Amino acid sequence: MAEISRRQFVAAAGCLAAFGLEMRANPLGMPIGCQTYPVRTNLAADFPGTMKMLTDAGFSAIELCSPVGYREFNGLAKYSGKELRKMLNDMGLQCVSAHFGLKELRDNQAERIAWASDMGMTQMAIASLSGPRNPTMDDVKRVSDEYNKMGEIAAKSGIQQTLHNENFETSMVGDKRVYDTLFEMLDPKLVKFQFQISTIAQGFDSVEYFTKYPGRFISMHVQGWNMETKQQMAVGKDSLDWKKIFTAAKTGGIKNYFVEMNYDLMKDSVPYLKSLQV
Repeated sequence: MAEISRRQFVAAAGCLAAFGLEMRANPLGMPIGCQTYPVRTNLAADFPGTMKMLTDAGFSAIELCSPVGYREFNGLAKYSGKELRKMLNDMGLQCVSAHFGLKELRDNQAERIAWASDMGMTQMAIASLSGPRNPTMDDVKRVSDEYNKMGEIAAKSGIQQTLHNENFETSMVGDKRVYDTLFEMLDPKLVKFQFQISTIAQGFDSVEYFTKYPGRFISMHVQGWNMETKQQMAVGKDSLDWKKIFTAAKTGGIKNYFVEMNYDLMKDSVPYLKSLQV
């Protein structure tokens, strides 16, 4: 076998090192994902074109919204779940999650689970349990019981029900956050949580929650945030410590994440996320 020169050896070692760094890039080795709600107008006009726009920006995973529960996504209803899954796969996009309306799950959860299964999804999220503005503990228990039952039904089909934190979840019940109460009332086997990073504007610290409730989360919506100007910014150009956030996210149980801001900010977030090693 021919001997290789020292120069060739050093060059090869350098390539392997670079390859190793590339393999370790992307926080926690997860696909860089985005939630498609911010591009809903584009999506309604040209679904394939919008998906290409996202892949060109560097995204390899998306989170959809249900065409039944979200009117802006009604145009996707012309495709079956299996057809839509093939289209996305052909574009090189992974889609394991979507947001659903609480009403559509109440009306026909079995049909929506069937669609999610045909899509190859493993997670079905809702934005909020939609309780009253000034809830009592009985109100929180009532909506928790309902969602636990939905979680139980979904689990039988291998689907994980997931809860976001907006509106009702950020309200108070007595002197306690509804969100914290839900961690006590929702069954950890039946319901996982999806953390909205931008709720830091309301005092919800992702690192604190991931650390306080290990294993209770499955995903997060990523938004860059400037603590001084109180404005969303591209991830990596903001004031948040993303290395700390993703490190805590691993403790929280995060399996995937989706950037969710206007398209330009989402696109500008990709280079930083590609280089972030956690």
